[in-house]
Amino acid sequence: MAAAVGLALFACPLSCRAQTEPEPSLNDYLPPSEPEVSRDEWRQRIEDARRRAKEVARERREHPELYKPIPEDPDLVATERLLRDDSLQRGDIVATKKGMFVYQGRSDQPRRDQDFVPVNPKPVR
Repeated sequence: MAAAVGLALFACPLSCRAQTEPEPSLNDYLPPSEPEVSRDEWRQRIEDARRRAKEVARERREHPELYKPIPEDPDLVATERLLRDDSLQRGDIVATKKGMFVYQGRSDQPRRDQDFVPVNPKPVR
């Protein structure tokens, strides 16, 4: 019996310590530089975010023309793609809406519009 009581007394401090340890708080999960936000501050942040979202939605409804995507010029897109093509080598021929061109540029220099010479240049009058 004495052994059981002694065992109970010995085990009690371990279980009592476990019960008295504080539960983790928000600060345990935040980086040390960020203080815990109060409930009122948190609610204010939520209200501010809701207000900003409503303002943006109203702005988009009132001025939809400001939010339409800008259509891309297919000729400009094709030209940009051609100028960025790393596989292009001197003497390559490319076909465009404006005709056929021979690439005369150098691989060690950036490409320019002047590097593309028309295959059949029109005679100058």
